[in-house]
Amino acid sequence: MTENPNIAEPNTNDVEELRIKAGLLEQKLNEFKEQSDRRLILAEMKAEAIRAGMIDLDGLKLLDLSEMRLNEKGDIEDAIGLMGQFKKAKPWLFGAPSSSTPLSAPSVLPPRQKHATEMTNAEYAVARAALLKQRY
Repeated sequence: MTENPNIAEPNTNDVEELRIKAGLLEQKLNEFKEQSDRRLILAEMKAEAIRAGMIDLDGLKLLDLSEMRLNEKGDIEDAIGLMGQFKKAKPWLFGAPSSSTPLSAPSVLPPRQKHATEMTNAEYAVARAALLKQRY
């Protein structure tokens, strides 16, 4: 086997430098992962707080988010239960439950105008005046 003169034997100092750089990069990568996990936890808790009816999301500062961990799907374990406990402990941060339902489906029929036979005399007079005004 002949040695290639263009390929230099790695210097132990170079290898040690590369190991140090790799260690620093791993440390930065771990810091970035922790930071992104904290942001994701905060975003998940904000979404859960909105669903629970929190009036001011600054109330999330009262929660200790450092103890929360993400599962393998990227979700917080029992976020709904935690928000329920928080709502019981600090009810003034949450609004009164709404009687309206935001999940009602829109009508499949287009809106229609009232027929003249369905109007009162006053409604008929207003509608007739509007039509006559459009004509002229």
